Amino acid sequence: MGATAQLTTEPHRITEHRNIPGNLLRGALIGTVETIPGVSGGTVALVVGIYDELIDSASHVVSAGKRAIVGPDRVAGVKENLARVHWRMIIPVMLGMVLAVFIIAGPMSRAVEAHPEVMRALFFGMVLVSVAVPIRLAGRNWRAVDWLMGLAGFLFAFFIVSIPPTTVEPNPVIIVLAAAIAVSALLLPGLSGSFILLTIGLYQPTLQAVDELDLGYLGLLMLGAVLGMAVIVKGLQWLLAFRYRPTMVVLAGLMLGALRALWPWQVDDRTLEAPGANWPLLLLVAALGGIAVGILLYVDHKMSTRRAQLEAVRVDPDTGA
Repeated sequence: MGATAQLTTEPHRITEHRNIPGNLLRGALIGTVETIPGVSGGTVALVVGIYDELIDSASHVVSAGKRAIVGPDRVAGVKENLARVHWRMIIPVMLGMVLAVFIIAGPMSRAVEAHPEVMRALFFGMVLVSVAVPIRLAGRNWRAVDWLMGLAGFLFAFFIVSIPPTTVEPNPVIIVLAAAIAVSALLLPGLSGSFILLTIGLYQPTLQAVDELDLGYLGLLMLGAVLGMAVIVKGLQWLLAFRYRPTMVVLAGLMLGALRALWPWQVDDRTLEAPGANWPLLLLVAALGGIAVGILLYVDHKMSTRRAQLEAVRVDPDTGA
């Protein structure tokens, strides 16, 4: 889509993904990366093509909750908003996410702790290739203002992921606030909810709570996530609908800036170091991660093209044409 089209007031059209097995897999991929500090579930949602649908659906859920509490016409308002949720996408994606988180959380935590450089190199390559998605969606012929917005997104993310981690004692207020901030990061490609938890000092306690099914901790986490989503999702929905190109430009900058968190050679306080003697191995690992994402993008592109072709030749039931 060209730059001119993106600057109009016409809302951006959302492509629907109705394939249930495919959406289960998309959800599993998002859930898997959300257990990894530095990798954003929003990035994966963007890569697999469901980011717009997720934000739009979340916005309608938030609206339904608001109508249920303050009205007017509570029942009718709730039904109207829930009817606009992309349920054939949302339900399998959420199911895939939950299953992946509960299955992967423990092993992923141990892998990141045991092999930090290798894991960071792997995800560095994956995220670097993923940046091609918002750049492509933003369209060609970037203007000076586009480059400035992308640079602003880059600097913001670079600063956030440079903050040294702290250690806090988990308590209900801290858990709720941390979850609200983390879910906001989850919704923004480039910023990782897990990385925010790691910065605050709640990454390991959260993964441990998931691994041990600590329902009290997880309930507080869910409350914070709902509050955070209610605050940010409406703004994102509007941006994706009416400022699609600038939003994609900023998201590309965010993703590039957040790569700092995945630089393989760094110490515990996030000070970056020069490549070590193992750089050939880590370069290979990063390349393999990038190739994996490239294959995923290719397959998703082929499936989207085939779906568009099928829709184009679908028989009109009224005319029989």
